[in-house]
Amino acid sequence: MKHDPVKLALPGHAAATARPARGLRLALPWPETSGHRAKRAFDIVVSALLLFGLVGVFAVIAVLIKLDSPGPVFYRVRRVGHRGGPLRMLKFRKMRDDARGGPLTIDGDPRLTKVGRVLTRTRLDELPQLWDVLCGRMSLIGPRPEDPGFVALHDIEYRQILSVRPGITGLSQIAYKAEAAIVDSDNPVEDYVNRILPQKLALDGLYAQTNSLGLDLRVLGWTFVTVVLRRPVSVSRLDGTMRLRRRPQPALPPAAAAEAALAAAADAQT
Repeated sequence: MKHDPVKLALPGHAAATARPARGLRLALPWPETSGHRAKRAFDIVVSALLLFGLVGVFAVIAVLIKLDSPGPVFYRVRRVGHRGGPLRMLKFRKMRDDARGGPLTIDGDPRLTKVGRVLTRTRLDELPQLWDVLCGRMSLIGPRPEDPGFVALHDIEYRQILSVRPGITGLSQIAYKAEAAIVDSDNPVEDYVNRILPQKLALDGLYAQTNSLGLDLRVLGWTFVTVVLRRPVSVSRLDGTMRLRRRPQPALPPAAAAEAALAAAADAQT
């Protein structure tokens, strides 16, 4: 399955063709610290254990994909990786092999196969990225790797974000687990660029500034809450604090709402 390169030409933005952001690789020093080495060791051990332990799951998903539609089991999608280098991120194929279109998956996307809809909803399509982690292209925790066209729109912000390896999960992945459902299906790219991407940039920039083993462990815990327990989680753009998102209060019937309003008014007068 291939994605056509996306050319973004939005109000207030210069046109950006989806290609690796090469200039980013030349602009920053990349000192390796003991913390970076410890994180890399953690990534290697955990990704290797998970790949070994999930062999059966990989096999079942592979069989279901092949039975559902013709085409390969895996595909690679173009993203911008660590230090601005090109990243061909590995995923289970969730769309028809002849699918074309933009880089965003929307709710009810007609390109998705039957198995692909389940993989998207459960995030199981991301499991092959454990191989990218083992090979050093990604980390378990980090900013979500982004499409080159979107990175080109925010070159300055990504200079810091790309100083750490992109991750399978992270602050923005937790906050926007339901991204496909909330993006405007009529104008997905424009809505994503203007409304969602700036908030993800804030979260990813915060992670790049403050990443630590303690933060990574918290991200792993809250990833379990939102992906496995399927509970919505909010993430503060100020300090990265994660908590369960409050469920909206059910609307009262008209008569009950009027009665509550009268009672509130009476209380205010006493």
